[in-house]
Amino acid sequence: MGDLYALDFDGVLCDSCGESSLSAVKAAKVRWPDLFEGVDSALEEWIVDQMHIVRPVVETGYENLLLVRLLLETKIPSIRKSSVAEGLTVDGILESWAKFKPVIMEAWDEDRDALVDLFGKVRDDWINKDLTTWIGANRFYPGVSDALKFASSKIYIVTTKQGRFAEALLREIAGVIIPSERIYGLGSGPKVEVLKLLQDKPEHQGLTLQLATLKNVIKEPELDKWSLYLGTWGYNTEKERAEAAGIPRIQVIELSTFSNKLK
Repeated sequence: MGDLYALDFDGVLCDSCGESSLSAVKAAKVRWPDLFEGVDSALEEWIVDQMHIVRPVVETGYENLLLVRLLLETKIPSIRKSSVAEGLTVDGILESWAKFKPVIMEAWDEDRDALVDLFGKVRDDWINKDLTTWIGANRFYPGVSDALKFASSKIYIVTTKQGRFAEALLREIAGVIIPSERIYGLGSGPKVEVLKLLQDKPEHQGLTLQLATLKNVIKEPELDKWSLYLGTWGYNTEKERAEAAGIPRIQVIELSTFSNKLK
């Protein structure tokens, strides 16, 4: 019957960390212009470098804005609005982001939906003004574009990225058109609900269900039919990979193995 793959986008197919970090700095300057007065290019570059390290904690794009501001607060004590930033390191962020996020959202009096909208708008503006540099700030992992082009499996994208951005990158970099009805982006509902929807579609009965996105899925008995993979190349830490290796249901796989599976 064949395989059905539900794939995360960022960190599985595409390394978008360069673009999301730069977009987050642009958006943070719009959101908190006073905090960025006097911030020079060297400090901005430092923030972008650190964003590559803390990227595994991001589940939804707007969190990049919070991380940019938090990193800035670790460097400039005078602008701190939250005690979280004091003495904070990138390891501390990797370890405790889920705990820190609601604390800083409240301390900064921030609104999730407003940040989501702003982040999307900044990306749209960048795309409209200079599509080439926006595309150039993203890259697909080696072998993934060809694997998608020649895939014999049925592929769905299930991502917290706004669908229009995933579609544009698939088209412009990978040279792949995945119909929009197979891309479940931000606003499609929780990933676990999307997976339940996919597995229950009549046309998917009898297909082997393969999943390259793990968070929360393993806790859902209804999703036991899915084979779970954690890619060693994506946005995860050594600790997360070691934990996954200790769970019988999860296969920790290399990029070349993943690409071959799709074909």
